[in-house]
Amino acid sequence: MEDYRTIRGTATGEYEEKKSRFIAQLSFADSEEKAVAFLEQVRAVNRTARHNVYAYRLREGNRERYSDDGEPAKTAGTPALEVLQHSGLTDLVVVITRYFGGVLLGTGGLVRAYTTATARALEAAEVVTVRSVVELEVTVDYSLYERAALLIQAAGAKIADPQFTDRVTLRWQMPEGTEPPLLEQLRELTRGGAQVSVSQPFYAPF
Repeated sequence: MEDYRTIRGTATGEYEEKKSRFIAQLSFADSEEKAVAFLEQVRAVNRTARHNVYAYRLREGNRERYSDDGEPAKTAGTPALEVLQHSGLTDLVVVITRYFGGVLLGTGGLVRAYTTATARALEAAEVVTVRSVVELEVTVDYSLYERAALLIQAAGAKIADPQFTDRVTLRWQMPEGTEPPLLEQLRELTRGGAQVSVSQPFYAPF
């Protein structure tokens, strides 16, 4: 599986025109179940809203779905989906809640509103690359702890909180295939004494 880009967590963007408020809420979702659950969650909080338009893109099966939720065809869900497509991101869902301001916006106004709200949510989102990573673990003496931690950090790894017992256990993640030089450095530091365990690769934001 190839690396891909998505967002971490959730993000919000707003747009207002002629007293109609458009609130776009964006969330990471790597399955249809998660996308639908997020949609239902937003709907539940915004029961009094006129429309809850949505669009989502999933890497699995290259699935894309959208709904205008009562707005004129191609003025709401389609523009939102197009913004997601142009971003190059996947495994994400956007739900745009519209509180009607009493003035009709016309098709051009609606397209602009849904496009802008979605784009603002994307601007506020933290974009991450999901790639194949491995988790590693090594236990060293206290005398080597700081130097080992510096080597791991210098290798660009994501290091977790160490565990202190009679020795120090360090755990970290790094992209699969980038670990051999670090393993060699740790062997040299510990004069061959370091037993580094390496997990099976798995996909995670990095």
